[in-house]
Amino acid sequence: MKRANFVVLAAAVFAVVAPIAALAQTGPEVMCLGLQGRELNHARVVTASFVLHGEGLEAAKLPPTATGSLPAFCRVQIEDRPSADSDIRTEVWLPVAWNGKFRGQGNGGFAGNIDYPGLAAAVAEGYASGGTDTGHVGGLPNFALGHPEKVKDFGWRAVHDMTVQGKALATAFYAKPVAHSYFTACSDGGREALMEVERFPQDYDGVLAGAPAYNWSGLLSGGAAGEQRMHASTASEITAAQLPMIAKAALAACDAKDGLADGVLSDPAHCGFDPATLACKQGQTDTAGCLTPEQVATLRGFYSPKLDASGKTILPGSVPGAEDAPGGWDTWVAGDKALGIFYSQGYFRNFVYEKPDWQLASFDLDHDYKLATAKTGADLNSTSTAIQPFLSHGKLILYHGWADPAIPALGTVDYYNGVISTVGQKAAAESTRLYMVPGMLHCGGGPGATVFGQAEYGPRGDAQHDVFTALEQWVESGTAPGTLVATKLGSERTAPKPVMTRPLCVYPQTPVYKSGNANDANSFSCIAP
Repeated sequence: MKRANFVVLAAAVFAVVAPIAALAQTGPEVMCLGLQGRELNHARVVTASFVLHGEGLEAAKLPPTATGSLPAFCRVQIEDRPSADSDIRTEVWLPVAWNGKFRGQGNGGFAGNIDYPGLAAAVAEGYASGGTDTGHVGGLPNFALGHPEKVKDFGWRAVHDMTVQGKALATAFYAKPVAHSYFTACSDGGREALMEVERFPQDYDGVLAGAPAYNWSGLLSGGAAGEQRMHASTASEITAAQLPMIAKAALAACDAKDGLADGVLSDPAHCGFDPATLACKQGQTDTAGCLTPEQVATLRGFYSPKLDASGKTILPGSVPGAEDAPGGWDTWVAGDKALGIFYSQGYFRNFVYEKPDWQLASFDLDHDYKLATAKTGADLNSTSTAIQPFLSHGKLILYHGWADPAIPALGTVDYYNGVISTVGQKAAAESTRLYMVPGMLHCGGGPGATVFGQAEYGPRGDAQHDVFTALEQWVESGTAPGTLVATKLGSERTAPKPVMTRPLCVYPQTPVYKSGNANDANSFSCIAP
């Protein structure tokens, strides 16, 4: 029976690959057009078009400089319907000048869009690449309301399908298998990355996961608790105008601990900043320079772990630093338009309670976290650290900005330590790395040196300055990454120049200033705790 199934499967694969190989004599454009109409299990190629000089990519909203410089490639558009309620849109781009590799592109937020800039960057570097909208259009969470199959698509199914389909199409188009496959993404894309590692260990050889939102129910429950406390009354709300005061106090408490007072906290997890130092003194009424008791409690809440009734951590606290950085707390935490409210409220309204009028004011941390985990955890949480099947052949690099206002950085530390506890120190050291980035906000930006090849876009660097290149070398030649170098760029709108470099230490090491030029990474050492 098994042999019969194998024969049928082999025949099906040959039916896809053989015609394309036969077309090789007539050129890549004909090969590309021959992919149209292909059936891929529960998916179908609806369009296969040959793209020269980026023509016809207007809908992808790529900058003209990106489209004009693109190499010739085959653009494959797929409709994927693994369930009766599924409507997944996937694209696979296949460059004529192929490097033999496949790169999967992830998503952010509630997804709903294909990462076209990531696809463009990948094909420009010679990768066959795939991306998906995860089964809905647009970045709002209401797709989940009354659609459990769409939650599955968003949570894990669409990215896995994209990967399988992408590699199959690459094999058909090039008439040879993919040599190495990689996945790179940040935020919800980091969760997607760990979902692939956990559930589909054979999909990729190397995975780069940034700021992973791997514990969705915990992250958004803890976030809801923080925002609920913040907006309990006007007295408890921290305003954007108070953020510079908070950041200044945190730096005063901790900045010099790494040997250099430079506005960047290298090890904020051991800062020890107490918001009570900002409490208004008796008779002090100008809260631009101090915090009310309610605001002190709010700020302590953000820096403290969120616990369930038994004392178990639901979500680690944030760490001090960069509270006043543009795109940080002013975007994610402060004010009634904070993105933290958008994500937590959107999750509970559409995924958990399925009530569009649900309000944060009714949130109960212990009850609602348990309900959220029971209802969505199986599809959205990638919390298992039993990833031995992936580590037996693949490499995983994690990174997270210490100053991330959206996803507490200590959560990634917890995940990494969990992997070590589960698989053992030796296995973890052979196949995983964690880099904590001082002064980096959510996936990038902030006062620190925050450019190290983590973005899918832009030119690649060498393995010391580019974490994705380091991942490739680890997978393909066995060269394990050590200390990396991150760069801070100037404010020039075009061709910004480097103004500072800093070492990115292999966790748990942290950078400590020795002597010399404070803007040069060579003036720092990575020190173990």
